[in-house]
Amino acid sequence: MKKQRYFRISLGWRILIGIALGLVAGGIFYQNKAAIAVMQAMGTLFINLIKMIVLPIVVSCLVVGIAKMGDIKKLGRIGGKTLLYFEMMTTIAIALGLTVGNLTKPGALINIHSLSQGSIGQYTAAAKSASNHGLGDIIMNIVPTNIFKALSEGDMIPIIFFTVLFGLGLATFGKRSEPLINAFEMISEVMFKLTNWIMQLAPIGVFALIGVTIAQFGFDALKPLVYFLVICYLTMIFFVVVVAGLVARIWHINILELLKVFKEELVLSFSTASSEAALPKVMEKIQDYGVSQGIASFVIPTGYTFNLDGSAIYQSLAALFLAQAYHIHLSLMQQLTLLVVLMITSKGMAGVPGASFVVLLATITTIGVPAAGVAFIAGIDRLVDMGRTAVNVMGNSLAAVIIAKSENEFDETKRTKYLAQLSAKK
Repeated sequence: MKKQRYFRISLGWRILIGIALGLVAGGIFYQNKAAIAVMQAMGTLFINLIKMIVLPIVVSCLVVGIAKMGDIKKLGRIGGKTLLYFEMMTTIAIALGLTVGNLTKPGALINIHSLSQGSIGQYTAAAKSASNHGLGDIIMNIVPTNIFKALSEGDMIPIIFFTVLFGLGLATFGKRSEPLINAFEMISEVMFKLTNWIMQLAPIGVFALIGVTIAQFGFDALKPLVYFLVICYLTMIFFVVVVAGLVARIWHINILELLKVFKEELVLSFSTASSEAALPKVMEKIQDYGVSQGIASFVIPTGYTFNLDGSAIYQSLAALFLAQAYHIHLSLMQQLTLLVVLMITSKGMAGVPGASFVVLLATITTIGVPAAGVAFIAGIDRLVDMGRTAVNVMGNSLAAVIIAKSENEFDETKRTKYLAQLSAKK
């Protein structure tokens, strides 16, 4: 008797099918308000499901990881390395964006008056707030006055700060703390199980989010800004393959192997334009790949605030694009000032919806570009957001492996076993 073979499409392929169907549906239902409302509701529901489990995963994994680490000096060393690495990579990303913008001059070919304007009203208030935030404000906001308020608002950095302290406090109780540590460990396992269930809905969520984007703006919105869009994507690809690839090589990491391991999460973050959508699976996979729980639990969530490489590339490119479109010449000193402003402002925008767009709004006025100019690229912001989000996720995954290797907390045996499992699934 022959065994029956069941044909099963992998999640990655189902998400790609969802993207394709979303493009088709968006074209069919262009400017159809009823269809847009339905797709928007479907996409929002999926993102909300992901957001529902992000904080329980971050808190439970971080408490367990820090409690088991139990060494404040070691934590301080890991934290210092992590923030230094993040700042270095973000600076390189901004500098790369400025270099490419100066070489390709995407704004010089644009007639600013021929572009249709999008709405930026929803970002204006947040941008004004961001422009008033200095480094001191960012540091002061790290410490939460009310942890429950921070949890309800999803304010990641204050949550991480409190959770790290809680984990360290828990570690001081020795064996007495084991039941509570085990409880948090059980919570993390349950949350990862929920993640696997929710991820089965990813193709539907992706279909809806892509569909609503195309249905709202249409393919025609791309035409005047195709060159800028292509430059953005080529720069981000260069950053991942060449810049991140060289950094990975220094630490004996194969960047192509990492892309293969996290391909489903990269496709998901790309199609949803949401880093949070990929965070639970990245946290799970990075540990399966060989990174210790403590480092994975600290580096990945922190990176979602401090290591936004894709966003940094976009912000610097877009700022130069708009300056060129308005025929504003920027001196070397002005561009260096822009680099510093982007570095600081971007750190103050963690957790703000449309953060990259808000940062751009908050910084372009420092180089003389009218705030209204950002409206000219509002229509394609979602499409650029997809690419920069995927780069952000890739950058954080690489960071976790590098920090783990620097601390001798990367398990090569787990990595080999996990890669063998991936090959067996094919």
